[in-house]
Amino acid sequence: MKFGIGQSVKRIEDPDLITGRGQYTDDIELEGQLFAAFVRSPMPHARILAIETNAARQHEGVRAVLTHVDLETMGVGKIACGLPMKRSDGKPMPRMERGGLAANRVRYVGDPVAMVVATSKQLAMDAAELVDVEYDELAPVPSIEDARIEGAPLVWDEALDNEAFDWQAGDRAATEKAFANAAHVTTLKLVNQRVTAASLEGRAANASFDRDSGVTTLYLGSQGVASIRNGLARVFEEKADTFRVITKDVGGGFGMKSFLYPEYLCVVAASKMLSAPVKWAATRSEAFLTDLHGRDLITEAEVAFDETHKILAMRARTDTALGAYLSSFGPGIQTFAGGLMLGGVYDIPHIHNHVRGYMTTTSPVDAYRGAGRPEAAYITERLLETAAHELGVDPAELRRRNFIQPENFPYRTPLGQAFDGGAFETVLDHALATADWHGFDDRAKASKDRGKLRGRGLAYYIEITSFGTVKEWADARFTEDGNIEVAIGTQSNGQGHATAYRQILSEKLGVDFNRIRIVQGDTERLAQGGGTGGSRSVHIGGGALLKVGDAVIHRALEMAAALWEVDASEISYSEGNCQAEGRNQFIGLFDLAVLAQTPSQVPDHAREVFANGLDCADDYSAEAPTYPNGCHICEVEIDQETGTTTLDRYVVVDDFGKLINPMLVAGQVHGGVAQGVGQALGELCHYDEDGQLLSGSFMDYFMPAATHMPHIEFQTVEVPHTLNPLGMKGCGEAGTIGALPSVMNAINDALRREGLGAVDMPATPLKLWEVLQSLSKTDAA
Repeated sequence: MKFGIGQSVKRIEDPDLITGRGQYTDDIELEGQLFAAFVRSPMPHARILAIETNAARQHEGVRAVLTHVDLETMGVGKIACGLPMKRSDGKPMPRMERGGLAANRVRYVGDPVAMVVATSKQLAMDAAELVDVEYDELAPVPSIEDARIEGAPLVWDEALDNEAFDWQAGDRAATEKAFANAAHVTTLKLVNQRVTAASLEGRAANASFDRDSGVTTLYLGSQGVASIRNGLARVFEEKADTFRVITKDVGGGFGMKSFLYPEYLCVVAASKMLSAPVKWAATRSEAFLTDLHGRDLITEAEVAFDETHKILAMRARTDTALGAYLSSFGPGIQTFAGGLMLGGVYDIPHIHNHVRGYMTTTSPVDAYRGAGRPEAAYITERLLETAAHELGVDPAELRRRNFIQPENFPYRTPLGQAFDGGAFETVLDHALATADWHGFDDRAKASKDRGKLRGRGLAYYIEITSFGTVKEWADARFTEDGNIEVAIGTQSNGQGHATAYRQILSEKLGVDFNRIRIVQGDTERLAQGGGTGGSRSVHIGGGALLKVGDAVIHRALEMAAALWEVDASEISYSEGNCQAEGRNQFIGLFDLAVLAQTPSQVPDHAREVFANGLDCADDYSAEAPTYPNGCHICEVEIDQETGTTTLDRYVVVDDFGKLINPMLVAGQVHGGVAQGVGQALGELCHYDEDGQLLSGSFMDYFMPAATHMPHIEFQTVEVPHTLNPLGMKGCGEAGTIGALPSVMNAINDALRREGLGAVDMPATPLKLWEVLQSLSKTDAA
């Protein structure tokens, strides 16, 4: 049917956004609106000796100045990490919670110390300058290397040696035995640098407390309103229904907007104190300083082979930075989210992964697009690519030789992942053919003739999606204007959820695509929901829509049977209509809804059934995660004189199972690749030795532009997921996961062909230029 599953329907959300009719959090102005500005620590690590607020309180337009004392007086709690883990000494991970405002100690530059509320944003910012904070400076701990030095200053007294947790997965003894018997071992030290989401729309929140009802309404850009509401209820020790959380349009989240932040607690507390709406919107400088960062890990990794180049074992030892506070899911990123995916698509008998988390005096670290899976793929695919060159084997053939074979599915990895299926060799062959793999040498020669170095990188990734929160809710209601309004607990951040959801329900019910409206982001309409994250939304949300669709059809059949006084088994449903078998009797779904809304028009014998109406709600729980996978092949040219890297060719072949909307899928892949390219070529949150963030603006933080991106040749191979009713697999983060290793493999291939050593991310022009100077000296000689 038109606009059904599998069709490239244009996003219905776009017209409002591109014509300025969208509504983001900072667009919302409430009656009596007040504005907040924060006083933030300029020091990475210090004791707070005193906070003088009198001058600020007396400034024009100021309604309140809050410190930690005010929050404590109001009984405002702290944001806690929800992942209990253990340290290497066997003790539980210290809680290391953060309040809305720092109490006795600041732990990173940007840590909020006080908040000023005034009648305008500018007045609030001006008054914030008048707050005088006296600090006793402490030694900073700005990096993993600093944190793990014996005798290093402690970020938290409770975290001895700055270690937060020590996590291991796999069989260490069996893995070590396999390495002892190996014919060849490839070893790498890899850096996955700290990055920031740099979302187009910064974080913002607008809280409005209604004293009569006792309900606080919070508008904010989020990745799921239910989790934010539940978090507020815990921190304020109130019932969840005393909070209503609303998310309108969101200008990018990428994981960073999933979580409860200190600023949100503060605007809620201020609104309660003043009985007036209080809004805060981050400046770009605040975003760089205080948004949760991503990645930041150092890994020593090895892979062992036998004489036939079959993999015997893989192991990795990773130290990861968690920042100044434990974020909601921070310790889980390199462990449960990504650490269990080490080894990828390869039939590896033994794997051991060891991850330690360290506290640093930097912004906290949590999920960023891919959330651990890009890191796992980067480790695995950099190892495989390096090993291929050390062994003198074609990189594609080494991977082919070690793929999990079709007859071995379902396949359980040594780290416990259960892959339901895959066509890895087919995907690889499509990618090699599209990339003209065997024509590379001619292109490399042509590049050399132009003074450029050409390199080729391959990466085959697999990731896990829809893990963790595996349930989603949907609620369909037939409206008086003749449409279906469906509320669902996910949250679009620009992915096109409303379009894909309409397609699913339109096909399920056989109704006009344009008669379906999707509602997200309001806990009053649907207080349950897992939000968006882990590429879960359409996989889990689509399952909920199918169940709701089934419920609506079942109800429609009952209503038609009651209307015609026949058994429901004699009624069939097709393309939005109920039909009685052997009779020329039809009634449409919307006609039934109208009858249900006008009881006087319903015959007496059917009124009891019609009283229930057609409105239905249901939830869907996934039986298992999905495992999308695919092959990226990248070719780069490096300018020998400037060190500038140009991505000349890029091929992606993915297995996302059955596609709901191929155009939306392609868009997700393109965006994901761009973020991976950005990290590979230049993105870096750089703290100096004094703990100051040197990359605190777009003047110093590299962001990929259109000129950095090649044309992406994108294809799919459909291997339907066997445990999902739609047969689909998540796709939102896949582009990033494959891009990191493929781009870096290509850059290092170009250097290797000239006899030069490998570089790690970010492969900036300066870094490459410095490496290439040895070639220039050789040429001159």
